Amino acid sequence: MLPRGKRDLTGGIENGVISKKAMFKPRLAALCLAGAIALIGPGHAFAQGDDEAGVTNPLNLPNDVQVFGKFDPTIRKATAIVNGFIITDTDVDQRLNLVLAANGQQVAGEEKDRLRLQVLRNLIDETLEIQEAKSNDVDVPQADIDSTFQRVAGQFKYTPDQFASFLKSKGSSAASIKRQITGEMAWQRLLDRKVQPFINVGDDEVKQVIARLNASKGAKEYHVGEIFISSTPATDAQAHENADKVFEQLKKGGSFVAYARQYSEASTAAVGGDLGWVRSEQLPDAIAQVLPQMQNGSVTPPIQVPGGYSIIALQDQRQVLTSDPRDALLSLKQITISFPPGTTQETAGPRVAAFAEATQKMGGCGAAKDVAAKFDGNMVENDNIKIRDLPPALQEQMAALSIGQSTTPFGSVQDGVRVLVLCGRDDPQTANAPSFDAIYNQMEQERVDLRARRYLRDLRRDAVIEYR
Repeated sequence: MLPRGKRDLTGGIENGVISKKAMFKPRLAALCLAGAIALIGPGHAFAQGDDEAGVTNPLNLPNDVQVFGKFDPTIRKATAIVNGFIITDTDVDQRLNLVLAANGQQVAGEEKDRLRLQVLRNLIDETLEIQEAKSNDVDVPQADIDSTFQRVAGQFKYTPDQFASFLKSKGSSAASIKRQITGEMAWQRLLDRKVQPFINVGDDEVKQVIARLNASKGAKEYHVGEIFISSTPATDAQAHENADKVFEQLKKGGSFVAYARQYSEASTAAVGGDLGWVRSEQLPDAIAQVLPQMQNGSVTPPIQVPGGYSIIALQDQRQVLTSDPRDALLSLKQITISFPPGTTQETAGPRVAAFAEATQKMGGCGAAKDVAAKFDGNMVENDNIKIRDLPPALQEQMAALSIGQSTTPFGSVQDGVRVLVLCGRDDPQTANAPSFDAIYNQMEQERVDLRARRYLRDLRRDAVIEYR
């Protein structure tokens, strides 16, 4: 398993440290239906008569009952009962459907069965977290849950009602996500009360980290994701097989984040496997040897590490405490020309060539509007765009442009051919070591994370779980 660091749920850690506002949750609670669902078992049969005892059927029911409608016993069938709380097949199906929708894949057969089992495990963990919070009088007001659900819906550009309809169309429900929100909030508030106050970080420890960062200035750093599957000597073959199957799904286009959330046994599963920015010497040797040869966006096959297997995704790389030219903020104008439906690449060629020549010779951003009009195109302005946020194929071009110059045309005949014109650039400032408070917060959160994982492990050990 890889070293743990404090993770930013929105995606970034600056030079290995993130701001205090990014609170890492040790275990993302799984989705399940809100509230307990009563287990509906087979009904007791009414006596049809007992001649010897002279008992007659008071309801006078016929022996050959005609049933209208289809009876589906799986709708409310218990999959697991966790300390008395029932997790049904419906709960698992709704979470599974949400995972599949997020992953954008059709998964069937053995792979779907494995994913379903992992969903159930996540639901059990979430239930244990909610139960423990409740037993410690940790309350999550409904208003807080609804407010968070509204924010999540807004991220998808839906109203809450529209988002609920969208979830239903995917075979999930608003109740499933609200249950997840409840679990996350309850667990985090419980940790804030019972774990965080008892964590201590010494000033000397923080100063030592700052000194090490300054000493390693210029060293290579990698932003990586991980999917960790644990193994023991007895389970090694099965763990390796499971890791291989996950890797095969990733090669077919599966979402690394989605698979990390469901399969990874590292605490980073909560944030889609995001390990943050790390240096190679912080990683197991087998991974450290592979990273320098990886390209951004690539994923490794399973790598054997102490305790199991890791699948690594390289998202980005940089140098410690060194400003990255890709962090420059750009002011851009984008000119787009379009073509009638059915236009071929060959037919469009002369117009694209003329467009390229005109944009290369237009003499700066001031003439961009006139060039767009000349080619019946449109122009839009974009400010505060980082070079690193552009497609990889454009980053190198943009880094080399001077003010007023434009990229070569890119795009397609079907979607439009475009150029970007550089109108301004604010280069990044020289990077400094993170502040004392930032490092202190990170170290504190790492220790909370460790205690939280032990806490959840103890809850699993003491739980009464009945599978049906």
